[in-house]
Amino acid sequence: MRFCMVTTFYPPYHFGGDAVFLYRLTEALAERGHAVDVIHSVDAYRLQHPAEPEVAFSHHPNVTRHLIQTNKPMLSALAAHQLGRPAVYGRKVRDLLAKGQYDVIHYHNISLMGGPGVLRYGRALKLYTSHEYWLICPTHVLFTFNREACVERKCIRCTLHSRRPLQFWRYTGWVERCLREVDHLITPSRFALEQLRAQGVKCPMQALPYFVPIPPAASEAKELQKNGRPYFLFVGRLEKLKGVQDLIPLFSGYREADLIIVGNGDYAPQLRAQAEGLDHVRFLGAVHPSAIGELYRGAIALLAPSLCYETFGLIAAEAFAHGAPVIARRIGALAEVVEQSGGGYLFDTIEECREKMELLRTEPGLRATLGARGRRAVEENWTAEVHLTRYLALVRSLLAERAETTASIS
Repeated sequence: MRFCMVTTFYPPYHFGGDAVFLYRLTEALAERGHAVDVIHSVDAYRLQHPAEPEVAFSHHPNVTRHLIQTNKPMLSALAAHQLGRPAVYGRKVRDLLAKGQYDVIHYHNISLMGGPGVLRYGRALKLYTSHEYWLICPTHVLFTFNREACVERKCIRCTLHSRRPLQFWRYTGWVERCLREVDHLITPSRFALEQLRAQGVKCPMQALPYFVPIPPAASEAKELQKNGRPYFLFVGRLEKLKGVQDLIPLFSGYREADLIIVGNGDYAPQLRAQAEGLDHVRFLGAVHPSAIGELYRGAIALLAPSLCYETFGLIAAEAFAHGAPVIARRIGALAEVVEQSGGGYLFDTIEECREKMELLRTEPGLRATLGARGRRAVEENWTAEVHLTRYLALVRSLLAERAETTASIS
């Protein structure tokens, strides 16, 4: 089959786990003989990162990338954001989708690739994966006033607080009309699906969890040490909603292990200032996904203190794949992933987090048991084979329905 992925960010021009997952999905489809085109925005990446990406990615020969970029990236991306349509990108994206003769057009993060309007382009079977809450939240993340998880809709005030321009098309029914063009909507978790349904999204939809690579089983995890010290690990974007600012005060009074922080983001300067003087809190910056495995395997546990409603918990699944337990805040799909796996603990308070950390630090046998449960859960639920079997079954079923409908009409 011939697929086209339409998204704002794609490696190496990307931020966050959704683009990494899309890269893995694209590569997995290509490995199985499918042709995959990717249309993505370099302009959107340039808005936050004018320089070239620090980390390089290889691409399968069956993958063709179409980089959307102009000599005025801010104006082009802003036009898409404000109009809810491809605007400057419209003709190029429309031509690519028309000429590609695709069986499937799969939309992902389309916020700065044309908003809802891009869903109307092309005539192939259309899927849309809601990696974030962009369909129902102007700031994408349901994190009110950059303070707490959203429980009461205050969208206009929250948008202004985040210093983003209002998108007036959100209040015209434009999203609903464009979604009628989508044959099926996919969410990474049941939690995310229920959030969309609760806010009135009426597309046919189903939950289809992400997948992660499965490394060879290790007979025994080796600790990556600094001066013989064990460590806990955080991996992710350094933004306030990820909750790392709650971990640093914890480690100011917890010297039994180090905290290693992997990732970059707008909140990094504040976090580094907060950790000043704490030699056992280390920031590694960006690390290629292929190089993080050793960090997972050596960690006592992955710490996931997110304050927001994650749509899945990709980092948690990656940790499980490497046999590392996860200690996560009890919120959103993170709780769903940890509970389903049995490979870690959930906490409501930072004191509970500390208790679980100390339990795993002092009982290596328990750490090994939880790590084995997590790995088993990945092998049963979150592998490329499991995901692609369900994904391709959905595609074939929808294509068959479409062919049957077309035949009945003619």
